[in-house]
Amino acid sequence: MVAARSAERERLAPFDVQLRTRLVFGAGSFNRLGALAAELGFRRPLLVADHGLLDVGHVRLAERQLEAVNISVVPFHDFGVNPDTEMIAVGCKAARPHDVDAIIGLGGGSSMDCAKGINFVLTNGGRMEDYRGYGKATRPLLPMIGIPTTAGTGSEAQSYAVISDATTHVKMACGDAKAAFSVAILDPELTLSQPASVTATSGFDALAHAVETAVTTRRTSLSDCFARESWRLLNAHYETVLDHPDDLDARAAMQLGAFHAGLAIEQSMLGAAHACANPLTARHQISHGVALAIVLPHVVRWNGPEAGPLYSRLLGDRPDDDHLGNDDRDDAADRLAARLRHLANRAGLPSKLSAQGVTERDLPQLAEDAALQWTGTFNPRPFAAADALEIYRCAF
Repeated sequence: MVAARSAERERLAPFDVQLRTRLVFGAGSFNRLGALAAELGFRRPLLVADHGLLDVGHVRLAERQLEAVNISVVPFHDFGVNPDTEMIAVGCKAARPHDVDAIIGLGGGSSMDCAKGINFVLTNGGRMEDYRGYGKATRPLLPMIGIPTTAGTGSEAQSYAVISDATTHVKMACGDAKAAFSVAILDPELTLSQPASVTATSGFDALAHAVETAVTTRRTSLSDCFARESWRLLNAHYETVLDHPDDLDARAAMQLGAFHAGLAIEQSMLGAAHACANPLTARHQISHGVALAIVLPHVVRWNGPEAGPLYSRLLGDRPDDDHLGNDDRDDAADRLAARLRHLANRAGLPSKLSAQGVTERDLPQLAEDAALQWTGTFNPRPFAAADALEIYRCAF
């Protein structure tokens, strides 16, 4: 009973939360963009959307809806999959002559993060690097609407922008309560245009968010609710969207699951898997979802001695699993890791770093980089360079 009471006290740690983003969810909800923007008083918004959305027609549809309510659109499309500090500077330069009064992010996590990054610098000045950390904006930001076309990062539910340093390629988390979207529109019909590879990688990113937020040292009873519901939705529907990409109900579940995971991140943050994944993207250009597919199962097993009971609850085991012995803790971690590897295999995602051009001599430097990542500080098991090296070697 002592172990159970201790775990309960940890789950009920104090927290302070304000949900700042209005959620508009459901098939066809994209058609409400014009009305919602008018309700917020938008007159001349910057529309941040990647080039792929031009090709599938989503950008033109957004422009038509806004023009129908006499809102003039300033488009910006010159950014990449991992928005960096130079792209943010270009976006600000494009926006300034037009006196924009709002920002709309349309697309995947890159569009959401780019929209937030531009907002920081456009309203508060300086460089993107000045906003690394949390609460660095001293002036109000422009109101924003976020419209994800993928089910992945959950950035539309977060007050953080993840922006790469254009020189070092290190990902910077730049957060502020004022950077939350005023409205998030989740329309699963928009995700039908995703390439299969994006469905696979963005979906696994969302799964990783659910798994990591469920066990961090910062988790709260509220983040537990969001993380568990996120895992339930994503775990149940990931294979369906892979096999039946036109299944709108499954797409909706994935999109809502990714949003819930984003809410969990706001309270709980992330862990060692993201700390290990980010250097793989920075140094070897391995896409974020692929990097997570490779390292997350190994991180889960490595965390087993500390996080076994939490993994057990995530898997839906009996409620008294706070009494798990060491073997049972490892078993829960093993079962979850096996499930994650199964899902990654179903998506055709690789399992080995060596197959992605990483050599054994690269591992020590990657481990040093991973140890410097902010997310590693919230991992349930203390995480340092030697631990990252162990994880990378298991994944090699």
